[in-house]
Amino acid sequence: MALLTQAARAAERVTLRNGFEVRCDHHAEVEGRTRLYLSAGEDNYIEFKTGEIAAVETVADEPVAQPTEVAASGAAARATRADRLSPADVGEMLARAGHARNLDVDLLASLVKAESGGNARAVSRAGAQGLMQLMPKTALDLGVGDRLEPEENVRGGSTYLDELLTRYHENLSLALAAYNAGPAAVDKYHGIPPYRETQVYVARVIHEFNRRVAAREKLARAQAVGAQVKAGR
Repeated sequence: MALLTQAARAAERVTLRNGFEVRCDHHAEVEGRTRLYLSAGEDNYIEFKTGEIAAVETVADEPVAQPTEVAASGAAARATRADRLSPADVGEMLARAGHARNLDVDLLASLVKAESGGNARAVSRAGAQGLMQLMPKTALDLGVGDRLEPEENVRGGSTYLDELLTRYHENLSLALAAYNAGPAAVDKYHGIPPYRETQVYVARVIHEFNRRVAAREKLARAQAVGAQVKAGR
């Protein structure tokens, strides 16, 4: 049996203006943006525009189990993996999910940015969890056993988005509205529901998606020009 000691530490709870809450070790203002550091060091952080943050509170974090003889439990190990996720790790997961469901990885990345800001342990006031903010019933229907396990969360969220795109005949606006407010609301209003949160959400995701696609195409053009110049030497 593992012998565990308990160490309590301070933490911060950051409430975003979109209602999501993020726990972090500490935060700092860097070049007009706010970085939320997920561990005591400076390497693991997520970043938001300062205006997106509504409040920061110092809270007593949950005790951290420190194993003295045997490795930590599976739940603790999963939490550690989530905390250590880098943007590159998230990108790889989104790329795998996009390939599996034939979805544009930039679309998935745009949705993740709007849902959780890339924080695998994000929890909303409504109870949605993880990178793609899955609600309990949605996760259950999708066969997601652990909503805070990043790979499972991304798999479930991408599958759900794919199902919504099929349901609404590839209409991205309606699929995103259903992801945010639920298919019942979209069906009731025969379009994007008249909820400000949902309308802003759809606009935000599509704007970010268009920005990413434009940047991708610009890079591709620059690489093509570079290849032509190199071939002409």
